Amino acid sequence: MSDYFVHESSCVDEGCTIGAGTKIWHFSHIMPGAVIGENCNIGQNVFIDRDVHIGNRCKIQNNVSVYNGVQLEDDIFCGPSCVFTNVYNPRAAIERKNEFLKTLVKQGATIGANATIVCGVTLGEYCFIGAGAVVTKNVPPYACVVGNPTRQIGWRCACGENLPKTLQCARCGLRYQLSNHQLEKCL
Repeated sequence: MSDYFVHESSCVDEGCTIGAGTKIWHFSHIMPGAVIGENCNIGQNVFIDRDVHIGNRCKIQNNVSVYNGVQLEDDIFCGPSCVFTNVYNPRAAIERKNEFLKTLVKQGATIGANATIVCGVTLGEYCFIGAGAVVTKNVPPYACVVGNPTRQIGWRCACGENLPKTLQCARCGLRYQLSNHQLEKCL
């Protein structure tokens, strides 16, 4: 008996690793070599490609494909139908598997519904990607970005709240400081 749940309609290929407490829901497909951490929730109709690494406590909502070259650290939220790419200039008649670009999503990041993450970028810790955004460049830690292409509209606390100009979260009380256009937690 396994220590994770897989819905009977899903396909989990031999050769993948799934952590304890993880739940994989309807019509999902996990390819060989994929590594999924503990206590993750993999929604309906999710595809996780070969050699993808997903950290602990990640929530991947319905209709998300996580392609080869994408790495999700711990505590990532992928909203419904968000999109990852892995080739910058795809063509149907030209195979470019040797041109996959790495995409790194760092701890605590949130990706909104229907957002597109173009390959080769890093999404910083606890950043927030708005619904429908198109990310074509790196996103700093704690930044809130929206639009196509994305533009930064503010900063978010690790708890997810918008940060005011004082950079102290009204919800949890965490304080931040801005240094060289990067936000850091105050100790």
